[in-house]
Formats: sequence, structure tokens, C-alpha cells
Amino acid sequence: MSANMETPVQQASALVAAISRKQMIIAVMASLLGWSLDLYDLFILLYVAPELGKLFFPTDKPTLSLAAVYASFAVTLFMRPLGSALFGAYADRNGRKRAMVVAVSGVGISTALFGALPTVAQIGAAAAIIFIILRLVQGVFVGGVVASTHTIGTESVPEKWRGLMSGLVGGGGAALGALLASIVYFVLSSVFSGPEFSEWGWRFMFFTGILSSVLGLFVFKKLEESPLWMQHKKKQETKPEYQQSPVKMVFTKYLSVLLVNLMIVIGGGSAYYLTCGYLPTFLKVINNIPQTVSSIILMVSSISAMVAAVVLGHLSTIIGRKKTFILLGIVNLFALPYLYTELADAQDLTMITLYAMGLAFLGNGSYAPVLIFLNERFPTSIRSTGTGLSWNMGFAVGGMMPTFVTMASRQTSDIPSSLAYFFIALFLLYLLGSFIIPETKGNFK
Repeated sequence: MSANMETPVQQASALVAAISRKQMIIAVMASLLGWSLDLYDLFILLYVAPELGKLFFPTDKPTLSLAAVYASFAVTLFMRPLGSALFGAYADRNGRKRAMVVAVSGVGISTALFGALPTVAQIGAAAAIIFIILRLVQGVFVGGVVASTHTIGTESVPEKWRGLMSGLVGGGGAALGALLASIVYFVLSSVFSGPEFSEWGWRFMFFTGILSSVLGLFVFKKLEESPLWMQHKKKQETKPEYQQSPVKMVFTKYLSVLLVNLMIVIGGGSAYYLTCGYLPTFLKVINNIPQTVSSIILMVSSISAMVAAVVLGHLSTIIGRKKTFILLGIVNLFALPYLYTELADAQDLTMITLYAMGLAFLGNGSYAPVLIFLNERFPTSIRSTGTGLSWNMGFAVGGMMPTFVTMASRQTSDIPSSLAYFFIALFLLYLLGSFIIPETKGNFK
């Protein structure tokens, strides 16, 4: 078959095969690092949630203070779709690299600013308002990061590695971000022990956000633009044609695709936030684990989550995206409620660590194939926008789950049972979506 008779999928495969190994490696590193650094910035808040609750949202009930902190996290998540709409449209029209540089820098700077905020004890209720406003700004930039990191990496590697890439960036990047946050949490908990952490330690946790931006920019400097986007740009230059706004296309022509995508992403996003995201708080308020010990457990759990992301992402290349989602849905429907129930009753540190590792493994693995699945649902011309909106809208709902679980629990001892009920409902939705979706493996153009 001649080159001009090739299908769009075959042309995309040939184009990616022609790029250098060095370019592939840099694209993989940039996608992984960009997403992991942004998740590192977000995880900082989850790790210091109990302290922030007392300083910015003080109440007589600890669960309400925690719920307020998680609500501020959820509010940020609601801004992420806006970030994906803005940066996604920019990435589809002007390139993935440019969008990534601006978005990653914005997240790092806004994170560092949290460390300089005055508390309620210093300026009253205004402290909570400023805190929320800054969270909103951060959310827009994080949404922009998704639109770029979740496309440029998969667009730069051959088909046989895209499932692995999906897990490596989406789940592995999140796990790496959590691991980095765990390490910093361990170090600063040791340096600022006891009451000093509530006074100064949490501030230095946020200050480290600026370092992530500097590191990210160093890597992005060597990054080349996505070959598939460059092909799309050249095609538009040689044969210009009117095209609707990427955002408008997603909400009109691809609306049914978006809605079905959300069934999967909401389940996977909720599993992530209710395992890796909720574990720091669970270990502290349910298991009463000291900060330094908890940080070690979280480090080990992050490694477990990274392994799950890569293995299950690659599994979707072997058996297909659809079968992988169905398998994960059935396992998690039963395993996640069981593991949290057992973790709540565990007294031995070894068993606590094993249960935490199991939760991180399954929670992170549940969305390992999501990134490439979303990429395969949209063409190059709107891939950043479609992937970013699907991901961030689903994860916005998922990010609300810790707040709902905490609010549904009258007291801290009710949290394990609340988690079990939420997991059952969420993975019934996840399974429904898994049976509805078509197989998308190889549908990349």
C-alpha cells in the first residue's frame, strides 16, 4: 500500500516510528516529571490536612475541620476542567510543549505561595478566603498540565508502549509525586518535630513547590514538540480548513464520547483519592500512627502504586483496554472495602503497611489505562482538550469523595464503613461504563 493510501492510524504509527530514541525518552521524562511534580504539589495539602484544618478552618469537631480542608481540595478540582479548556485549546492549536511550560510553572509558584499565607489566628476569616482563592488559581494551572502531559508522551511513543506509558504517566506520575511528598514530609517531620510542624513545618512543605517548577523547566527545555501535533499543524498549513473550537467540538460532536468517558474516569479518580489521597489522614486519625512512621508507610505504598500503574497500564496493551477495565472493576468492587475494613482494625505495623500497599496498588491501578483510553477516543486536532476535559471532570467528582466520606461519618470511627459503601457504589458505575465502552486499542490518529 502506498504512503498516500495508508490509513490515519498507519500514518501516525509510521510518524512516531521515525522519531529518535532520544526524543522519545525526553518526551516520556517530561510527561512523567510534569505530572508527578504537579501531583507532588497537590499531595502536600493532603499530607498536612489535619494541620491546615486547625489553622484555616478551626471547629469544635475534628471531622468538620478535615472536611473543610478536603472541600478546598475539591474546589480546586472544579477549576481543573476550566484549566483544561483553556490550556487544552491552546495546546491543540499552538503545541503541547508551550502549554506544559506555562502550566507547570504556574502550579509551582501558586503552591509556594501557600507557605506564606497568614492563618485564622493572625487575620481571622480572611485567611480561609485567601486560602480558597489561591486553591482556585492553582486548580486552573493543574488542569492545564493535564492537557499537555497526558498527550505529548503517548503521542511520542510506538503503539506497543502506549499502555505502559499511560500507566507510567497517569498512575506512575501520581505515585512518584506522592513518593516525593512522602520523603519531604518525613524529612520535615523530623526537622520540625511535635508542635513545631504545626507552626513552621507545613509552611516549608509548600515552599518546596517552587523547586518543582525549576526542575520541570530544566527538563522541558530539551523537549521537542509532539510529532503527531506537528503533522497536524503542517496539514493545516498546506490545506487550511475551518475548524470549530476544540472545546465546542468536544461538547457537541463528541459529547456522547465525553459522557461515557466520565463513567470510567469518575470511578478511577475516586479510587485514587480515596486510597492514595485518603491514606495520610486515615493512618493518622484511625490508626493513630505517628507522623514519621506514617510517612515511611506512605513511601512504601507509593512504590506499590507505581508498580501497579505500569503493570496494569501495559496489561491493557496485551488484553485490551475494555477487558482491563472490567477486570479492575470486579476486583476493586470487593477488595477495596475489605482492605479498608481490615486496615481500621489492624494493630501490627507490618499488617498496616501491607493493607496500605494493597489499597495504593488497586486504587492507583484502577485508572492506569485511562490516559491512553482517553487519547484513543479523540483525534489529534482536539486530543489535548478532549483528554483534559474528560480527565479533569471525572477527577473533579473523584476529588469530592474524601469530603463526602468525611461528612457522611458522624465520628472518625465511622470512616471505614463509609469508605466501604462509597467504593461499592463507585465501582458499580465504573463497571457499567466498562461494559458500555468500545475497545479502543490501536485507535490513534
